[in-house]
Amino acid sequence: MKRRIASWENGHSVPDEFYGPLICEALGRTPAELGLSHLAGQDAHLLDARYPPTPEDAFRAVDQLWRADLHGYEPLLHSEASQPAWNEASLRWLVAPEPAAPAPPKPGSVRVGIADVATIRSTSEVFAQLDDRFGGQHARQAVVQYLSRDVAPLLNGQYTEAVGRALFSTVAESTLLAGWMSYDACHHGLAQRYFLQALRLAQDGGDRRLAGSILSAMSHQATFLGNYTEAATLARAARMGISGVATPTLMAQFHAMEARALARTGDTRACEKALAEATRTLESRNSGDEPEWITYFDEAELAAEAAHCFRDVDSARQAVAHAENAMSGSHVRSDFFATMVLADAHLRAGDPEEACRVALDALDLGEQLKSARCVSYLAEFRRHLGALGTAPTVREFYAQAADHRLWAATGA
Repeated sequence: MKRRIASWENGHSVPDEFYGPLICEALGRTPAELGLSHLAGQDAHLLDARYPPTPEDAFRAVDQLWRADLHGYEPLLHSEASQPAWNEASLRWLVAPEPAAPAPPKPGSVRVGIADVATIRSTSEVFAQLDDRFGGQHARQAVVQYLSRDVAPLLNGQYTEAVGRALFSTVAESTLLAGWMSYDACHHGLAQRYFLQALRLAQDGGDRRLAGSILSAMSHQATFLGNYTEAATLARAARMGISGVATPTLMAQFHAMEARALARTGDTRACEKALAEATRTLESRNSGDEPEWITYFDEAELAAEAAHCFRDVDSARQAVAHAENAMSGSHVRSDFFATMVLADAHLRAGDPEEACRVALDALDLGEQLKSARCVSYLAEFRRHLGALGTAPTVREFYAQAADHRLWAATGA
């Protein structure tokens, strides 16, 4: 038996169908939480993309997700996003009653104070900076480990109602970050499940602004995955759901997300109208009244969204103009995306030499990024470039791009 345990610990084998359940029972963990993917049938509930009906369901679900993710539960990591889950979540949140108080904590559970909440927020801010600079795949596992080992026990702790609300809101923000990082790594089913749990936690924290931002993140992902109708609906639900507590920057972002979805449907007129609303509302913002986590959304970010839109409706010259105004110089991954949109727009405008020059700038910019989404932008550019065949400009670009890690990841 000792030899068998050593084999499991060293990763040379996995517990079989007899010993696996015994180990789970002894440790009080599910197969997914211990990374036992071959026992996936016993954890089918983890693959359900559903909006938790109660705070306790949310605590339990997000804790299990963190553990399963931390242990590399493959069915979860490789799961797809659920189209119906987006519609259900937005509707459930829009019609939700006032935040419900969770059940009384178990005796002996940890006491939680406002200082604990502040620690979570500060720690998450550090992880957010790493995500912005190095991409979602750089520190994603570290974020999940922190949430699973340090934050999960606090959700089931003892706290006052005020501390509880602050705790739920802060954990929602941290879980949203885990969702964005998972989305950036193209673990789409996992990312969607994190977004769903974050939305429920934001509801229980009474934080409608944050909840709206989470719906906006879902809209962003839905557009990326080609679910444009759902993406537009999510952006509208976000706007409708925070109408009583809206800020100009949040509304501008929601209009921009709607525009991104509409551009992909080819509805140029509606897209331009949404962009105009985004511009108008952003111009009226007062940074002192905005949540700190949305202040990054400025004129450069809106220009980047507009560049995406005009590229997608084949207005290449307008896409170039907006992309050139989208470089913030302070958000590496966002600047990479904007630079690649600029390269693609030049290509569509019939200027392959400039397109290749700009794409090389993007590769230099993204040298430290670990992001599957960045690779997808490059892969799309490569497909468009392939239409030019073996032109000298293309051959020269391939030769210079070959040494870049992100380009190599496209299969070039």
